[in-house]
Amino acid sequence: MANSTTHTTRDGFHWTKEGGLAAGVHSVGVVQPPSNLISTDQKDPYDAVIIGAGYAGLTAARDLSTAGYKVLLLEARDRIGGRTFSTDIEGYPFELGGTWVHWYQPFVWRELSRYNLTNELEISPSLEGGKTIIRVGNDTITLGHEEEFAKLEAVLNKFVDVDGQRGRAVIPFPYNQHFNTEALERFDKMSIADRIAELGDQLEPIERAILEVYFSVLCGSDLKDASFWEVLRSWALGGYNCMDFLAASAAFKLARGQSYFARRFFDEAAGTGQLSYKFLSTVSAVADHGDQVEVSVRDGTVFKARRLICTVPLNVLKDISFSPALPAAKLAASEKGHINFVVKVNAETQGPYLRSVSALTHPAGGLNYMSGDGMTPAGNTHIVGLGTRLQPKEDPEASLSAFRSLADGTVVERLVFHDWNEDEFSKGTWAWLGPGMATKYLTTLRERHGNVLFASGDWAAGWRGCIDGAIEEGGRVSKEVLDELRAMRN
Repeated sequence: MANSTTHTTRDGFHWTKEGGLAAGVHSVGVVQPPSNLISTDQKDPYDAVIIGAGYAGLTAARDLSTAGYKVLLLEARDRIGGRTFSTDIEGYPFELGGTWVHWYQPFVWRELSRYNLTNELEISPSLEGGKTIIRVGNDTITLGHEEEFAKLEAVLNKFVDVDGQRGRAVIPFPYNQHFNTEALERFDKMSIADRIAELGDQLEPIERAILEVYFSVLCGSDLKDASFWEVLRSWALGGYNCMDFLAASAAFKLARGQSYFARRFFDEAAGTGQLSYKFLSTVSAVADHGDQVEVSVRDGTVFKARRLICTVPLNVLKDISFSPALPAAKLAASEKGHINFVVKVNAETQGPYLRSVSALTHPAGGLNYMSGDGMTPAGNTHIVGLGTRLQPKEDPEASLSAFRSLADGTVVERLVFHDWNEDEFSKGTWAWLGPGMATKYLTTLRERHGNVLFASGDWAAGWRGCIDGAIEEGGRVSKEVLDELRAMRN
């Protein structure tokens, strides 16, 4: 089994005052050695090859290997976790990608229970005795957290109330998008900007500013390019009320970080003796010959399997050559891609003073939102910043200035981040679909293509774009493959 001590991944960037900007961060998610293959020469095909070691791929690998099937896991990175991984910097797990979990997310909660981690949650934002700084143009408004929540609750209730029941009537079953096809077709065509315009004078200027900043960091794009249907679905999954919606989205995180959680999947699979793996191995082509699938990686190695599970993100799917070619709609969906290109930057700020502070700035662009997220062993505050059109890798000083500006001149000790948008294996952050995409593409994205099956949180039925959605998809597809492999044995 690969050891689970901390190693340095090629992903991520770390800036400090003393050392400047450096590539690579420490993470328990790095797998060393990167392969357990003794030879790439195959006498018999694998039962399944899985492309990608994010949560969808890890779930599938775990489920199939523990059932006794021979599995090969191929991953282009040097680590597990996909668009989710945590560092280990001076004993503190900064999260560079997906972070938050909640008991409203059924697939995540099942796995936390499986690995005895349900008691390891921490509260992410601290609301006790804190304040929210809102900058709208040249004006600055400071509110207590209770005042801020009251304003956010009021405006979100207006925003989602398309049926007089705050979404309950139009989406009574959020996992079944086709239950109310009339609502789907209407609200999937509508953008977030369209909905804000529809409300018009019902919104006060500060309410409009809060909405525009909040959703700019949630969808990671211009609001005219983001589907309003995705808002309604997320709202329904979060319990149709502001408090639970916010709690399910960004309130609780794992004390030891997401990479520690992901290791539980990987280590269980590796411990069966049925899992082969090869990291730093980018898949270039897939050929389905009917009786088996051939998977080619960039170094020229070809692997064979009875079934293939592809878990690459929506925006990357088009980069793999498939034979037979992917259905036109599936390929078109990847060519169009999801629209979330938000930038997440972690900052360690001097002292405990910002632990209960959050801030937002309008208009959107640059660092739009920040919030206290924890305390480091040094007694400093960890804050998370989110925004659009940030470039911390190219211009760390601009990010430092943005944090100082939002947080009243705070001293920034370090920045930690990953450039997901320029990363060839993600090409974006968590998925947010554009207007009309759910209606047009979701069904075909979930369909198999011969012996090739597709699993990604980017097209999950439930918590799309989230860790829970990836686990949902990995479990869905692995069960389908498992049933077929069992039938072959009988």
